[in-house]
Amino acid sequence: MHRDVLFAFFAAVFFSVFATPAFADNRVALVIGNSTYARVPHLPNPVHDAEDVAAALKRSGFDTIVATDLDKAGMDEAMIRFARAAHTADVAMFYYTRHALQFAGIDYLVPVDAQLNDGADLRRLVRVDDVIADMQPAKSLRILVLDSCRDNPLAEQLKRSIGTARSASIGRGLAKIDSPDGMIVSYATQPGRTAEDGNGRNSPYTTAFLRNVEAKEEIGTIFRRISAEVYQATHQMQLPELSLSLIGEFYLNGKLQITATPATTPAPVDPCAAPTDHWKSAEAINTKAAYEDHLARFPTCSFADLARAKIAALTTPDSAKDRRRFDGIWLGKLVCESTPSGLPGWSYELTGRVADGVFHAEKGRAGKPGSQTFDGTIEPDGTADILQKGWSGARDPFHRPLGTEFNNTYLTKFDGPHGSGTRSDRASCNVKFTKR
Repeated sequence: MHRDVLFAFFAAVFFSVFATPAFADNRVALVIGNSTYARVPHLPNPVHDAEDVAAALKRSGFDTIVATDLDKAGMDEAMIRFARAAHTADVAMFYYTRHALQFAGIDYLVPVDAQLNDGADLRRLVRVDDVIADMQPAKSLRILVLDSCRDNPLAEQLKRSIGTARSASIGRGLAKIDSPDGMIVSYATQPGRTAEDGNGRNSPYTTAFLRNVEAKEEIGTIFRRISAEVYQATHQMQLPELSLSLIGEFYLNGKLQITATPATTPAPVDPCAAPTDHWKSAEAINTKAAYEDHLARFPTCSFADLARAKIAALTTPDSAKDRRRFDGIWLGKLVCESTPSGLPGWSYELTGRVADGVFHAEKGRAGKPGSQTFDGTIEPDGTADILQKGWSGARDPFHRPLGTEFNNTYLTKFDGPHGSGTRSDRASCNVKFTKR
């Protein structure tokens, strides 16, 4: 009996020491996912993204703070905890998923209780440069991940409230951050672009992050592979932006050790055995010629698709030609369903024209009671913010005084001969277009 107890004791010690990965450095992470916004439609993925990322980081030795659906007070409290932890950390990571916006070149993260009536309400948000400052005390490595560059209805509300002249300060997507030394900054997509939410449990970016973050690879290789997988998974529509300011190599989960058995005959040379070092050099040079050289050397290897994307980004696009593919006459139908809260429903048809990528439609004589105009520019990828400007008529469902001006924005996507969009402030209002 005594011998069995000793055996059990030593077996427990063995597995606790050798079965659990050991990490010599002190790692901290803050993971935030905001899904349930008070004033814009619910997002299905961010809570799942945060939970799954937090679990993966814990397995990689991070002391992880995970929080979801945070209001401004909750985000401030989480950031205070994270800032204190980063002061004694070797590695600090911040992972944020969902609504964010840029104003005058500054990026902001959006709590679930955010309300943006004017520029002063930006104080209700969290500045990304404050997050970077909180991470700076970490000794070895700082990692900032923003899976948050999707279309943001709150930004559209702010645009309408501050007027046309100042709305140019509100950019599409997020602004680029220059990463300080010893830091990795990764966006879900390029600055000024928007990212997909995805149809599964996780967004395309988080899906690729979870697939790679626990690999026994150098951290730069991991993030480059994440970018390549997102680009492929989104059919070349979403290319993550990556900024690396590192000296030397860093491994989150140790370097992969391979023991080779001597062969009697030389093994065939693998043309994709070592594209990583060449890719690092091409990325450091960051010219079209450097990426073309990498593609010529490694046309079927890991970074081939990413090299093609970089070449395309460095090639001046014929944006006018891309937009003109939508030129022509478009028939549209706008439908607003009634809501349980008492908002009335209605529908009507309209005819619009696209010329040089610019959409315009009129209903009635502009400026007169009961008239409406629809205007917007279709981007090369088919996205367009269609502004509806109208003046209430005699049968106005909201009983507004005759001739009252109103404005709405429809976040629209054109694809081939079809287009569809949703009103930014009312999900029950939709528009569908068909090219004649």
